[in-house]
Amino acid sequence: MTTVLVVDDEPQIVRALRINLTARGYDVRTAHDGAAALKAAAESKPDVVVLDLGLPDIDGAEVIEGLRGWTTVPIIVLSARGDSTDKVKALDAGADDYVTKPFGMDELLARLRAAVRRGTVTPATEEAVVATASFTVDLAAKKVHRDNAEVHLTPTEWGILELLARNRGRLVAQKQLLQEVWGPAYANETHYLRVYLAQLRRKLEPEPSRPRHLITEAGMGYRFEL
Repeated sequence: MTTVLVVDDEPQIVRALRINLTARGYDVRTAHDGAAALKAAAESKPDVVVLDLGLPDIDGAEVIEGLRGWTTVPIIVLSARGDSTDKVKALDAGADDYVTKPFGMDELLARLRAAVRRGTVTPATEEAVVATASFTVDLAAKKVHRDNAEVHLTPTEWGILELLARNRGRLVAQKQLLQEVWGPAYANETHYLRVYLAQLRRKLEPEPSRPRHLITEAGMGYRFEL
């Protein structure tokens, strides 16, 4: 059974979607704000997310970014915001489709079926929280904790750690890290990686000079180990 997570703070829309989707054999989960959406997605591993942008706590685009930190689940934005700027922002954040309110149920259902067909179901090995023996990385909330305290990371440090954590156990090439964190023009600036990995190890590793989790593969790249 296909699981759909509906995220909207308008009860009548949630009710209409629940009735229509359940009648067509979908397993429907709901959330009424962004924080609840991220929690529900991590717990239920939905096959598709239908998301309103105008949520009461955090903007829907931030929810998309939080989800994209750890999952490739198809995301259909359902919003009263018809401005092209909002659409571009949502799509750039990682949404797969955009439906403007008011909407026709048949159109939404067709888009949902298409998203499920072309989307990649989240693998069971993908988790929102990656826990090592020394620290935890919350890919959805974009936070790191060590010894029960949050560790402050710069945006660049987070970008490196996120990419390594999402590819844990696998070698991530120097060029890939540089291109994805800094951009294509920095593909050969390997000294950037040495500086930032040293900073991350000082913040996260019990013994920075003998790292257990942020491993250097000399001349090739880096590996994140639990």
